[in-house]
Amino acid sequence: MNIYPAVDLLGGKCVRLKQGKYDQVTVYNDDPIAQAFQFKEAGAKWIHVVDLDAAKSGIPTNHEIIKRISIETGLMVDTGGGIRNMDTLRRWIEDYGVSRCVIGTSAIKDRKFTEEALKLYGDKIAIGIDAHDGEVAVDGWTAGSGVKAVDFALTMKSIGAQTVVFTDISRDGMLSGPAFESTKELVDVTGLKVVASGGIGSDEDIMYIKGSGCEGVIVGKAIYEGRVDLKKCLQSV
Repeated sequence: MNIYPAVDLLGGKCVRLKQGKYDQVTVYNDDPIAQAFQFKEAGAKWIHVVDLDAAKSGIPTNHEIIKRISIETGLMVDTGGGIRNMDTLRRWIEDYGVSRCVIGTSAIKDRKFTEEALKLYGDKIAIGIDAHDGEVAVDGWTAGSGVKAVDFALTMKSIGAQTVVFTDISRDGMLSGPAFESTKELVDVTGLKVVASGGIGSDEDIMYIKGSGCEGVIVGKAIYEGRVDLKKCLQSV
């Protein structure tokens, strides 16, 4: 299982939101590039980077930071936030060299774009499924879609998706433990590669979610607050 340490970008800083709420922000590092290098030094191969400004507005805002993380650190970058057209997608993959782009809101709202992206870039595309009470959320988690997470994942699989990034919004930033059952359901029902996100609060939580069969897990706040020993966990998974 891969561990994806998280860098969430808001106003050019490395932050974490609580349950996806933009009015509940904690700044952990003013220098996201330095933070990315710290994760690399701990042994990380992947890093999960989200442009929170763009996730809400649809306009790439922190793209130069993402470009620098990709090029300067040499890490495999899994990135999302505001990727809603082919021009943005091509820039991330072909110019910035990111390893995988996460399409969230557009996967719900723009099927033509999503199908084109999957056809052109294949496993370099992941579908972001951010759910609250089983319903997929959009627009930076500010609105519901009326679509159930499992149903949506199966639809995405039917048009070529291989990987989904599944976030339980109610657990995000809460350190209350991962959504084991819903993650396992996605793995078992869809057969997709699932990257779990939300709720990790300890080294034990990482080993627990591994039992769901997920391909990877995203860890943010727990690393920043010293609850997860990233280096130790990377060596044990």
